[in-house]
Amino acid sequence: MISAFTGQQIRNAEQPLLDSGEGAVLMQRAAYGLAQEVVREVRKRRKLTGASVTVLAGKGNNGGDGLFAASMLARRGMRTTAVLAADAAHPEGLAAFEAAGGRVLHLESGDPEELAVVAAGSDVVIDALLGTGARGGLRGAAAELVACLQELGPACVVACDVPSGVDANSGEVHWPVLEADVTVTFGGIKAGLLADPGEGCAGRVVLVDIGIEHLLAAPELRRLTAKDAALLLPRPTRRSQKYSRGVLGVVAGSERYVGAAELCVHAAAVSGVGMVRYQGPEAAARQVLARTPESLWESDEPGRVQAWLIGPGVDGNEQQDRARKAFRSALDAGLPVVVDAGALSLLPERCPANWILTPHAGELATLLGSLHAAGEVAVTREDVESRPLHFVRLAAQQTGVTVLLKGASTLVASPSGVVFSQSEGTPWMATAGSGDVLAGVLGSLMAQSAEALTDDDGAYAALGLAVEDRWAAVAAVAATVHGRAGTAASRVFDGGPLTASAIMGAVPHVLGSLSAECDSRKR
Repeated sequence: MISAFTGQQIRNAEQPLLDSGEGAVLMQRAAYGLAQEVVREVRKRRKLTGASVTVLAGKGNNGGDGLFAASMLARRGMRTTAVLAADAAHPEGLAAFEAAGGRVLHLESGDPEELAVVAAGSDVVIDALLGTGARGGLRGAAAELVACLQELGPACVVACDVPSGVDANSGEVHWPVLEADVTVTFGGIKAGLLADPGEGCAGRVVLVDIGIEHLLAAPELRRLTAKDAALLLPRPTRRSQKYSRGVLGVVAGSERYVGAAELCVHAAAVSGVGMVRYQGPEAAARQVLARTPESLWESDEPGRVQAWLIGPGVDGNEQQDRARKAFRSALDAGLPVVVDAGALSLLPERCPANWILTPHAGELATLLGSLHAAGEVAVTREDVESRPLHFVRLAAQQTGVTVLLKGASTLVASPSGVVFSQSEGTPWMATAGSGDVLAGVLGSLMAQSAEALTDDDGAYAALGLAVEDRWAAVAAVAATVHGRAGTAASRVFDGGPLTASAIMGAVPHVLGSLSAECDSRKR
């Protein structure tokens, strides 16, 4: 599992070493790791000797890391320039840089636009302006420099610890930000690098161990790897039958949104659930059965189910009444429920802990408004998109249930505060019906996993997950399966556009690949 931490957690872990006088050692380890990554990036493009690097250096330790790294690069034959953003710089870092023959330019006495042109002509730009302790973004001449440089588009940008202007704790972005191709982060991945919009500015994230890893507290954010997802996926045994593999009840679609029902039911069916019982209008049922003849249409009382999926495409009084009735049935039986789209506005006053809400940013803003969870000021979609980690946590706390916030980085928050972030998809997945496929995959996994989620033994416990956080883990598995399926489907078209049906078609292949991963680990 990939773990991510706040800046304060990293500083707390560093403190014992700083107190024992090892601060210089930590900085040298960080600088060496940063220099090595710059070398790798340069070698992708040209020979090392004679290549040019410009480091944008702030006055703090982040600038010191960048200056020490640049001095190491200068000693390897690279032409190095430092643009100092303040009247002061890290003394030892600057001395090492100058001793290695680096050229020093001062932003305060120079023209930001001219210095941006100088930097943009380098093979690599190192952004070492602001570190994890910074609050807010760049200001004054430094902001102007970065804005100009971003417009010029350097060949390669390597961020030191975090891109300057990205909040290390939340992923909130304070513009302007120089978007990185690679972010080299030290000691532990910062939470803001795995949550949007910060993740969108970070590029590829490389972790450099500096010797504090054993001192870190519980992570602020988690990301499942393929191996983790493989361990958590429900799998049939030799004696399994359709009822023991899980039965999912679905209330979805309407006269207007027939396709939503078709997509989520079929996505559930191809995700391994034993049976799908569909409830909806006849017009939708005809298409559902045409696409998924294995499903059952039940226009009145459903048979026994292990979980419910309620909401995709639900519209109109008839389907809303079915949704409310399914909610009551689930409450009476204590069943897990995935609540999506049209059912989010129909929630009962209190939801059990085994329910999962799956809003997008606009739906989450509406939900928070209905809960009065954000105080006097109304929450907008733009607010959620700028601070998704904050608002998904808030929603989980206020509702008492797991909340899956759909996005480029899908965030899953448990009421306990545990948060997962999954980002395996492709921008081409921003297409109609993609969310319906995700809902179907999640509903299927919920129905298959319901019994294991309350068992103290097994893969969940092996990954250190408390019982109350396992619903969030299932949602994270669904998100990674959905994202991987989208990426796999896009590859069929050489990385081009795709439809929700194409995503759905790749789901069994992804599940098969993950199952094979699990089998290989057991051998």
